[in-house]
Amino acid sequence: MRTHIAGPVAAAVLALGLTGCGADGDSPAPTMTAGSSGAQVQIGNTINYGSFGTTTEIDCAQGKSLNVGGSNNTLTIKGSCSSVNIGGADNKVTLERVESEISVVGIDNTVVYKAGDPKVEDLGSGNKVSKG
Repeated sequence: MRTHIAGPVAAAVLALGLTGCGADGDSPAPTMTAGSSGAQVQIGNTINYGSFGTTTEIDCAQGKSLNVGGSNNTLTIKGSCSSVNIGGADNKVTLERVESEISVVGIDNTVVYKAGDPKVEDLGSGNKVSKG
């Protein structure tokens, strides 16, 4: 029997490996959550989310950047994201607000942002990005 744990495991290893990073010692340690709704690692002001087949809500708060990986996810993003990068395939992402940029590099992703005037880059195939 195969299970899909590569994304959450990789995120956990990344978080643990970066815990000691930071030249001045004052940088906050990365935070990580992993569970049935995927793995989320925050490093500095960037949220990295990866999962397969989950439905969840993520909070960009005021100005965090967001990186999404994985496939077949349905994500609702609250708050105001500075920039958003989406990889993977068949993700459905609804964003409350995006300030500067949306970059989609995966395939067959559907991205809807409700507010903001971001630069949109679709570097993948079969993606749909719209304001709505």
